[in-house]
Amino acid sequence: MIFDIAWFGVLNGSAIAFVAVYATRLGASAFQLGLLNASPALVNLVFALPAGRWLHNRPISRATFYSSILHRWFYVVWVFLPFFFAPGAQVWLIVLLTVLMSIPGTALSIGFNGLFAAAVPPEWRAQVVGMRNAAYALTSVIVTLICGRLLDTIPFPLGYQVVFAIGFVGAAMSSLHLWFIRPLDEHRKPTGRKSIGDWATPGAMSLWQGLRMTVGLRFLLSQKPFSSRWFRPPRELRYRRVLLLVFALHLALYLGSPLFPLYLVHILNLSDQAIGLGNSIFYAALFLVSTRLDWATQRFGNRRTMALGVVIISLYPALVAMAGDVTLYLVASIAGGVGWALAGGAVGNYVLEKTPDDSRPAYLAWYNMSLQAGVLLGSLIAPVLAGWWGLTAGLLFAAVCRLIVGLASWRNR
Repeated sequence: MIFDIAWFGVLNGSAIAFVAVYATRLGASAFQLGLLNASPALVNLVFALPAGRWLHNRPISRATFYSSILHRWFYVVWVFLPFFFAPGAQVWLIVLLTVLMSIPGTALSIGFNGLFAAAVPPEWRAQVVGMRNAAYALTSVIVTLICGRLLDTIPFPLGYQVVFAIGFVGAAMSSLHLWFIRPLDEHRKPTGRKSIGDWATPGAMSLWQGLRMTVGLRFLLSQKPFSSRWFRPPRELRYRRVLLLVFALHLALYLGSPLFPLYLVHILNLSDQAIGLGNSIFYAALFLVSTRLDWATQRFGNRRTMALGVVIISLYPALVAMAGDVTLYLVASIAGGVGWALAGGAVGNYVLEKTPDDSRPAYLAWYNMSLQAGVLLGSLIAPVLAGWWGLTAGLLFAAVCRLIVGLASWRNR
């Protein structure tokens, strides 16, 4: 289970890392970049339960593999867009393709988590996740540096076509390795209190999109979808506060996401190589801090580790907004990687420790809906803020919101 995520790191460091930058260079507006972030969340909200139902009675390894094929073949379409469409049309087609690929992507996300739980014994999961995260970060760093250099040396838009082709190769190889993962019990239902902690799950995050946690989705497979219990709001006031915190967290994280590529390209005028260097520094910092995550959670607990990560993440939009050249952007990338490692590693376990054992699937379904609602709303509000106040003020507002949510998370019990 290492090679699939290593090849996904190739996809992440190429096509995923640079698609927002490409759209920006094509003339994408803040609204269009907001849709690029928001559409996967909307699709997830609509299709999570049907996808869980489809996966419920199928061999999890085969269902996950075929979902990955349906999801990842779209990346090859990106390569050929410049041959047939004008820049403005390409932006809308990228948004449309993102919507379409997110439908099988929802099944892939749920299925992969179920596959992981069925294939890896609980006592080995922490070690396997650590190795997966290391492989993911390493390939992301290397490929992002290479792609940044390629984009600076190959004329536009051919350079991006090469980068998207590299991403498709990574996606195809990742799917190939998924084919070879065959757990002994194909229908084993995930159990246990611990999150797998694998923020590198395919589709889970990117530098531009912020943090999209899919932890808990694998538990949807342990109960029949569309049960009436799934639509009853949790009764415990404490868990409702957790859901509110999850919603506010992702709302704040996604407020700045559509604005970053616009600011880096149009305000700072950074080259693709400089943006690639920042991405690489981000993943390098994320990797290094992830190796100390266990120490942080033992010292502060999951809630305060998450809160500390969000406070540090608030530095990213603030530093980018104050940057006059590449220097502060690179410093911001360090802060972003450190913060994502802490917040992303702790938020799932924090939610699980607050989830009742006897109602876990239903409660985690509500958790996922709260998460996706925050992603959706934040991505749609960001363009409005940019239109009202401009990019700099929008980024500073996002930084303040992240800081407030981080401090509230530290105090919340």
